[in-house]
Amino acid sequence: MGRFANLAVCTSGLFLWAGNALAQANGNADPALVKQGEYLARAGDCIACHTAEGGKPFAGGRPMATPIGTIYSTNITPDAGTGIGRDTLEAFDQSLRYGVSRHGHSLYPAMPFPSYSRLTSDDVHALYAYFMRGVAPVQQADKASDIPWPLSMRWPLTFWRKLFAPDPRPFVAASGEPVLARGAYLVEGLGHCGACHTPRSLTMQEKALSAQDGPAFLAGGAPIDGWIATSLRGESHSGLGQWSQADIVSFLATGRNPHASVFGGMSDVVLHSTQYMSTEDLSAIAHYLKSLPPADPSAGPFRYDGSTAAALRAGDATRPGSGIYIDSCASCHRSDGHGYTAVFPALAGNAAIQNADATQLIHVILTGDTVPGTHRAPSAFTMPPFGWRMTDQQVADVATFVRSSWGNNGGTVSASDVAKVRKAFPTVAPPLPSRASLGGTP
Repeated sequence: MGRFANLAVCTSGLFLWAGNALAQANGNADPALVKQGEYLARAGDCIACHTAEGGKPFAGGRPMATPIGTIYSTNITPDAGTGIGRDTLEAFDQSLRYGVSRHGHSLYPAMPFPSYSRLTSDDVHALYAYFMRGVAPVQQADKASDIPWPLSMRWPLTFWRKLFAPDPRPFVAASGEPVLARGAYLVEGLGHCGACHTPRSLTMQEKALSAQDGPAFLAGGAPIDGWIATSLRGESHSGLGQWSQADIVSFLATGRNPHASVFGGMSDVVLHSTQYMSTEDLSAIAHYLKSLPPADPSAGPFRYDGSTAAALRAGDATRPGSGIYIDSCASCHRSDGHGYTAVFPALAGNAAIQNADATQLIHVILTGDTVPGTHRAPSAFTMPPFGWRMTDQQVADVATFVRSSWGNNGGTVSASDVAKVRKAFPTVAPPLPSRASLGGTP
């Protein structure tokens, strides 16, 4: 009887300890821990995927296009019925780092659990405290995917996860330098930069999850919603070779620097995530990214060529696309392609323009885009759409002109390339102004 009594005491003590740990993480979390979790959730940009356009924060429902159909992000508010309010810390960790839902099925790799597997247990604990105590519960049921059967079956994902997702393990940086190690943790783990900026195999796994896995890591991804995540390595033409660490910090904090302005999918990252990160963490990220050599060491440095600027200033518009550029682009981006720093981005040497795939340049010409205001750079600047008044051939001509001027070495764009993007992202003519808006009699 004594042994059973001792066992009962030990068991009750174990449950008491577990209950206290859960209460600390859930109902009675330290406010400082919740605040830390909020910062980590910002750094991980959780809100970008788990918030639908016009929806409530973290309530899910945002569509994500995949090669096999559209899936929708889940409700991660602490609502007990439709969110994660009933999840234990262990269940939360299983979803975050292992890719297994509280219902026991494998998650789609749109959830970047291969990157999150690097998170420390302390950071997981802080994130859990924030989502349970710092996020407002929202009653909103998750939307089913539109992936057709049999591709919609979940059991094959178990094999995918076991083949391609690493088991959570203590993060060990390749370098003992503290700043470089912090940058590696943020980029490879919490920031999950590789989820967009690393190419994927036919089986949809990232070709590399860290710098130690080879030069494919952060070498540029495939189109996502019509935008392409460019290389974050040291390529001069198509990567960050021309950027200093200060340029990277400025871009992440404000969405702009002397070389480029944020647009497309990266706008959400700056708007919801990186602008809120500390200067120390942004500097660590920049330090780490600048440590990555170019994926293709044979690519030479970018050299500015002033012949295009000289021709345009002399009124020479004989090159295809040059007249369109003068008419529609030069007033903001200038005839020398340098733009206006922190207002209208430079096109000369712009890595996004020289990417091998011209999809995002075509996209922004057709639909326009806005550089969002941030708390350190509050002004927003908008490029209008030109798709409604330009033919496919005209867009192709001006895109080719931009990609081959001022020293840029992007390839030729065809009208058929433009047609494919236009089909996915159609544009319509803006409404004509009314007489009243022009000061006349309605």
